[in-house]
Amino acid sequence: MWRRLWAPAARAARGPGSRRAPAPGRAGLRTAAPSSGATIFALSSGQGRCGVAVIRTSGPASGLALRSLAAPRALPPARSARLRRLRDPRSGEPLDRALVLWFPGPHSFTGEDCAEFHVHGGPAVVSGVLQALGSVPGLRPAEAGEFTRRAFAHGKLSLTEVEGLADLIHAETEAQRRQALRQLDGELGELCRRWADTVTKALAHVEAYIDFGEDDNLEEGVLEQVDSELRALEAALGAHLQDARRGQRLRSGAHVVVAGPPNAGKSSLVNLLSQKPVSIVSPEPGTTRDVLETAVDLAGFPALLSDTAGLREGVGPVEQEGVRRARERLEEADLILAVLDISDLASPQSRDFLDSIITPHGAQGLTGSGQRLLLVLNKSDLLPPEGQGSRPSLPPYLLLSCRTGEGLGCLLEALKRELASVCGDPARGPPLLTRARHHYHLQGCLKALGHYKQAGDLALAAEALRVARKHLAHLTGAGGTEEILDVIFRDFCVGK
Repeated sequence: MWRRLWAPAARAARGPGSRRAPAPGRAGLRTAAPSSGATIFALSSGQGRCGVAVIRTSGPASGLALRSLAAPRALPPARSARLRRLRDPRSGEPLDRALVLWFPGPHSFTGEDCAEFHVHGGPAVVSGVLQALGSVPGLRPAEAGEFTRRAFAHGKLSLTEVEGLADLIHAETEAQRRQALRQLDGELGELCRRWADTVTKALAHVEAYIDFGEDDNLEEGVLEQVDSELRALEAALGAHLQDARRGQRLRSGAHVVVAGPPNAGKSSLVNLLSQKPVSIVSPEPGTTRDVLETAVDLAGFPALLSDTAGLREGVGPVEQEGVRRARERLEEADLILAVLDISDLASPQSRDFLDSIITPHGAQGLTGSGQRLLLVLNKSDLLPPEGQGSRPSLPPYLLLSCRTGEGLGCLLEALKRELASVCGDPARGPPLLTRARHHYHLQGCLKALGHYKQAGDLALAAEALRVARKHLAHLTGAGGTEEILDVIFRDFCVGK
C-alpha cells in the first residue's frame, strides 16, 4: 500500500537536492565552543572559612598558571597530587603551601587543560591566590556555570546530565540526591538517545523507500517494521508522560497541606514535623488565621508543608478569610494531612470535616485527580486507659500524640509511602522527568508521531519523523538555543 500510493509523489516532493541529517549521537551534543583564548579561574568550594578550599582553572593557559604560581615550576604528573609552595608571580611573596593537580585535556571535567589548587581555606589565602591568578596573562574570572558549560560544549556532559549535576548541587533530601545522581549518570540521556536512534532508523528506512522503493532493492516488510517500532516508541513516550509530573515534584517539593477543624492540633503537628516552632500553638480555637508554609524534609522527600486555619463556619471576617485560603490550599495540595481530635470526633465541626474533606477521598485516601490523603487522629494521650470508646465510622487512620510524640514513627513511614507515590521512587523504575522542558519535548515528539501515522504521503511522514527526532535531540542538548542554555547554566554557582 505504501509503495503504490506514496512513492512517486513523495520522491517528487522531496526533490533531488535534499539530504539526510546525521544521527544525534553523543558527538552531536556540542554547541559552539567557548573562546579558545580564554582561560577561566574560580573558587570551586564554598565561600567562608574552611579547612581546605579548591580553586580551579580551565583553558589553554592552565599550565602557565600552574607553573607561574607553584615551585618547582615543572608541571606535576597528570592527575596526581603534589605538595607545592605557592608564590605571587609578580612579587614572589609566599601565599600558601598547597596540593596542586594537573589535568591535561581532553581528559578533564571540561575537556580542556585544567589545574586545581587545594589551599588552606582562610579568606586571606583564598583572596591572595585568586589575585595571583588574575595577574597571569590570559586568565580571567569565570562566570556562573562556565566550567560546566565548557564541559557541555566539549561533549563531556549531555544537557540532561548537566541538569542532573545542578540538581545534585542543590539536593537537600535523600530522594533528591538519588534522583540527581541517576540523571547525572546519564540514565535519562541514554534513554532519550535510544528513542532518537529508533526515530533515526525509521526515518532512514522511509527515505530509503522514497529513493529506492520502486527499484525493488529493499527487503519486504521494511515499512511494516518501521510502523511496529514507532508504535512501541509511542507507547513508551505515553507511559513517561503519564507520570503525573512526579519528577518535577521530587525536584521542587510536594505540597503537603495540614487541615482540620479548629484546635485539632494542626499547628502542633506542623511544628513536630518541621522540628521548629513554625506556628503559634494555643488552646484557644482559631489561633492560626493565615496559611503558614515551610520547606521540610519529610521521610527523605522534599515537601512544602502548609499550616492552615481551622475549617468552621460562622466566624469573624478575618478568620473567615483564613478559612477561604485554607480551602484554596486544599485544592492545590498533592497530599492532605487531615487532623482530627480523637476526643472530639462527635462534634459538629469534626463531622462536617469528615463529610466534606475525608469522605470524598474514599477508603484508599485518593481522589480521581490523584490527590492523596492521610487521616491522623491526634491527642491519643487523652484516650481513657480502658479503651478508645465509640466513634463514627472512619477510613484507615493513624493514631498520634503531638504532645508525647507517640505514633510519630508510624506517621513518618506512612508519609514516606505516600510521598513515594506523589514524587516517584528515585531508587527504582525508569528515569523521572524532572523539568517542564522534558515534558514539552516528549509531548512534541508524541504529537509528531501522531502526524506520522496520519500522513497520506511518504514525504509528509518523513517530515513528521524529522520533527520527532528534533524534539528528542533538544532533550539532550543537540540543537538547543542559547536562551535555553543560558537559563539552565544560570542555576550553577561560580566555580562549577
